[in-house]
Amino acid sequence: MPIVVARRDTSSSSVERNVVSLRDPNPSNKSKPKRVAIVIANPATSTTTGWPVGFWWSELTHPYFTFHEAGYEVEIFSPSGGRCAADGMSDPRDASGYSASDLISMGFIHTPSLAALVENTKPASAIDVARFDAIVVAGGQAPMFSFEKATDLHKKFVAFYESGKIAAALCHGVALLRYARLSNGELLAKGKTVTGFANVEEDFADNAVWSMGALSRDKHLMPWRIEDELKKLGVNFVQGGLWRGFAVRDGNLITGQQNFSGAETASLIVATLGR
Repeated sequence: MPIVVARRDTSSSSVERNVVSLRDPNPSNKSKPKRVAIVIANPATSTTTGWPVGFWWSELTHPYFTFHEAGYEVEIFSPSGGRCAADGMSDPRDASGYSASDLISMGFIHTPSLAALVENTKPASAIDVARFDAIVVAGGQAPMFSFEKATDLHKKFVAFYESGKIAAALCHGVALLRYARLSNGELLAKGKTVTGFANVEEDFADNAVWSMGALSRDKHLMPWRIEDELKKLGVNFVQGGLWRGFAVRDGNLITGQQNFSGAETASLIVATLGR
């Protein structure tokens, strides 16, 4: 049962109510909760379709919910900072109905204090690695078109990894691993076991837009494929099956397969870091 705290606004006749939950996530150290920086993509334009693209709601909201339930503190960033916009089909209110069953995202979007978090994000360059225990890079379509030039994000992700902290990426956010290099110049992902948006899912997405007549069959939704490119870089790419929630850890590198893997990715981080 929640406690409702009423406070009268002296500048008006209204009464402001703050709901305080009694739920105790039972952290191991209440004075020093675990902290996670979630990075979502800035708005971009697809070079293959010309459509506006952005981050994917469930890849922000499902990890956020999982972390919150574990007593973690979460801050949201983006490569360049500022207002971020989600891919349309990731919105449970979208006319396509694609994400209509995503009640966690619906709740996040309809909670003003949470929805406001994507309106004015801090830039990745502002992430203080020392303050956080993990970084999570969410996906959506935009990373495939914008992460190559997101050099501040590359540096922060590598800084987490090289300091022994959790460095995680999810779905098309794994595109970052095509570019992130260690301080010795080697690719961070080389020789690692990694997952991400798989070819079987890219095939499904291409066929869907082709059948809708939204894209001619000589074009693909994405300019390149994560599975193909990471394999070329010496990555051991694994996946859990078409649209199945799946995440994998290789040391302090954690990756999630696609938009249905946000909770799995976050849960793996919580299992690794503890409470």
